[in-house]
Amino acid sequence: MFKEIPVENFTDIPALIAKGANRIELCDNLAVGGTTVSKGVMAETQKYASEHGIPVMAMIRPRGGNFVYNDIELKIMEADLFQAQELGVDGVVFGALTSDGSLDEEAMEQLIGAASGMQITFHMAFDAIPTAKQTESIDWLVEHGVDRILTHGGSLDQPIEKGLEQIKSNLKYAANRIIIMPGGGITSQNAESIQNELGVHELHGSKLI
Repeated sequence: MFKEIPVENFTDIPALIAKGANRIELCDNLAVGGTTVSKGVMAETQKYASEHGIPVMAMIRPRGGNFVYNDIELKIMEADLFQAQELGVDGVVFGALTSDGSLDEEAMEQLIGAASGMQITFHMAFDAIPTAKQTESIDWLVEHGVDRILTHGGSLDQPIEKGLEQIKSNLKYAANRIIIMPGGGITSQNAESIQNELGVHELHGSKLI
């Protein structure tokens, strides 16, 4: 089981790597779903994780709330992506939507361009896309070289078990063209049963370890 652990700042990272984290999603402000950490935190985390052979995915998100960003926020995100690139961060995590819940294709193209060479995860903004538009969103993300989608299968106020059918549907449609990574409410207690039911290889959760 490949475990991606979202971590707030550097403090807990050595212990989590020692306990078996396979990849770190580096965030600040996990209470709002994660925002971008400082340059110092990003640099020290990448250095330590690299020394231990563990990849780091840095959250690129300028604030909590929705995923509809204005031009200034996109400039901030682009600058943070360049910073991550400069620090040698393995990958980045972001997402941008329009006010009607569609992919903001123009914003995404800008951000994907700035992330050139790094792995890209489209985060749980995916769950804010209406179900009817999710298949076309998967196609677009595949076509633009995004590596994986992090999804809860529905609203985060519902347990992950309620979203498994939607995740299964998206897994079937994605057909191994992009990694679908379940997250949100996955713990060391339910991880194995969720992995077995979905047949996935990667799981995301702060309580997996």
